[in-house]
Amino acid sequence: MEQKSVLIVDDDDGHRTMLKTLVKGWGYDIFEANDGSVAIEMIKQDSFDIVLMDIRMITVSGIEALYEIKKYNPSIPVIIMTAFSSVETAVDAMRKGAYDYLTKPLDFEKLKLILKRATDYYKLREENEQLKINLADKFDTSKIIGKGAAITKLLETVYKVAPTEATVLIIGDSGTGKELVAGATHYNSPRKDKPFIRINCAAFSDTLLESELFGHEKGAFTGADRKKDGCFVQADSGSIFLDEVSEMPLNMQAKLLRVLQEREVTRVGGEKVIKINVRVIAATNKNLKELVEKKEFREDLFYRLNVVDLKIPSLKHRRDDIPLLAHHFINQFASVNKKDVKGFTPKAMDTLVGYDWPGNVRELMNTVERSVVLSQADFISEKDLSIITVDNEENSNSMDSQIERRDQTLFDVEKEAILQTLKNAKGNKSETARRLGITRKTLHKKLNSYGV
Repeated sequence: MEQKSVLIVDDDDGHRTMLKTLVKGWGYDIFEANDGSVAIEMIKQDSFDIVLMDIRMITVSGIEALYEIKKYNPSIPVIIMTAFSSVETAVDAMRKGAYDYLTKPLDFEKLKLILKRATDYYKLREENEQLKINLADKFDTSKIIGKGAAITKLLETVYKVAPTEATVLIIGDSGTGKELVAGATHYNSPRKDKPFIRINCAAFSDTLLESELFGHEKGAFTGADRKKDGCFVQADSGSIFLDEVSEMPLNMQAKLLRVLQEREVTRVGGEKVIKINVRVIAATNKNLKELVEKKEFREDLFYRLNVVDLKIPSLKHRRDDIPLLAHHFINQFASVNKKDVKGFTPKAMDTLVGYDWPGNVRELMNTVERSVVLSQADFISEKDLSIITVDNEENSNSMDSQIERRDQTLFDVEKEAILQTLKNAKGNKSETARRLGITRKTLHKKLNSYGV
């Protein structure tokens, strides 16, 4: 790892020299200043990773220098050194932004530990900044590929809604890119530098979902061996993305409604009320109005979530965008896999455009990735997409057989379609759910009702 730089600020030449020798021996690059005023000018000229500074100096004290340093560079860790009699001053410095403090005579082992913590803090901060950059890039609106009227209208609405505080409900089939739209909404908002926390409501049991959303106290349930903040607290000042919100049980819907109304949460097993400032972005692949009519989704929660809705069209309703998406994915996966694949043959592109894509953009992306990995030619042919042709034939045969048996009930037709898809997917339930455009939880419910 690259050596971290430490600026030692002390007007006692002997003490400063001793610290220089000691800290340099621990693997740090050392720079020196004999007064707070000198330190301020050095920090304006160069970049230092850590500042180790005495409080009492002749011209500009450590407290004054701390104030100016933090005003110029708020993120730099400043460690204060002070006489034991000035501990109150050091504590005041902590309140004003100092990273930590040490009393003289210094405990060298403690100093070594604090410097290491400050180094780890610096590294973590760098990683967090890089993560923010990567996430912002991932959710850039340029990643929403398409020039059709539907996508153009969607992006126009995102640009209008993103700068506001409005709660957003994203509606679209599985695989259409709901998370991408949610991220674009957050990263084009004033909250873009704050957390963007994502949670799939269909991925947890009722008890675990409550803990994930609101947190829990130590001992709240078996396995809760420590206190944990939930997603809402983690997202404070930022945004939370509730994916597949339609899968949330009714009792949890009531608790979510209270959070949206009161803007506060209470950890499972706790009593402390925690105020939060969070923007909510929800998504569903189901018709929530129909679920409200069936009493499967709370009407009051629906209206709380549906302040602004963003409808994402399925891929079969934006066929003009398929060539753009396919070429985007082929360039992406050819680069990642170091393959010299240049494009698609005309028949292959016809196959792509003609397929209905029940798994939407996600299925197209997976298909192109698989084709790039397996292809030995410069251009992907329709044979490389044979799985699509097979699926089309299976879908066609299945539909023909359904038409021939018009006396079947809707339940029977749905059951046969689901079981046939499960068979085609070789029993893989995740793949079956993806092909059907439903959640794995919904698939399990269906299979249980069939006694499978």
